[in-house]
Amino acid sequence: MIATIDNIKGMLNTLKISHSASALEKILELSNEKGLSYEKFLENLLEHEIKSRSEKKIEQRLKQALFPEYKTIDEFDLAEQQSLSRRQLNQLLEFTWIEQGFNLIMLGPPGVGKTHLAIGLGIHAIHSGYKVIFTTMNDLIYYLKTQEILRSAQTRLKRITEADLVIIDDLMFMAMEKHEANLFFQLINKLYGQTSIIITSNKGPEDWGELLGDPAITTAILDRIVHKCEVINLCGDSYRLKYRTSIFGKN
Repeated sequence: MIATIDNIKGMLNTLKISHSASALEKILELSNEKGLSYEKFLENLLEHEIKSRSEKKIEQRLKQALFPEYKTIDEFDLAEQQSLSRRQLNQLLEFTWIEQGFNLIMLGPPGVGKTHLAIGLGIHAIHSGYKVIFTTMNDLIYYLKTQEILRSAQTRLKRITEADLVIIDDLMFMAMEKHEANLFFQLINKLYGQTSIIITSNKGPEDWGELLGDPAITTAILDRIVHKCEVINLCGDSYRLKYRTSIFGKN
């Protein structure tokens, strides 16, 4: 019996059904205890394989997304952010906007939850089967400038162009040189029509010329981003200041 199980596990591994191979004995034991039919045993075995592969894929995509922290939508406090309704949030979580190629621009002062909302949507999108990549604007410019010499930058940009959703955080963090703005335009042009983008910024599109410098490049980038786009204005006081911790505690 043991030899037979080992043979089956070996054949499952040969067929690259490794999750089923690892769980074979446990599922077989459970099937014997419940007196399940051969058909039901096989169904349970295959269901385990499919579920494990799905979980592995999600785990891999979460790792590749490079979120700076794991913040889910469930942790996003709508009571603190009155500018976004529950209905609007639920509509965002349906991801029809990704299927339709829409972009999101999240505007607001520091600390109101722009990045948290973007990450939460990104995590939920991964669990819904989409490929998501997160990058700060600063890191993105670094990848673009070093793609000719660094394999790591090439790999990152390849994942960005193959993603269903790209999150670009802190657009107005730093001003760009003309060459950098041109590289950014080339990327946006490549993503246009095939990838949805979430951009977080503390300044609206009308002020992006300060960042990009060149009026022609600014117009070209805006034309592609804003063509199909929803602008979400988040307001209120900074969460980080409101709920800051103190080394002295409360007196």
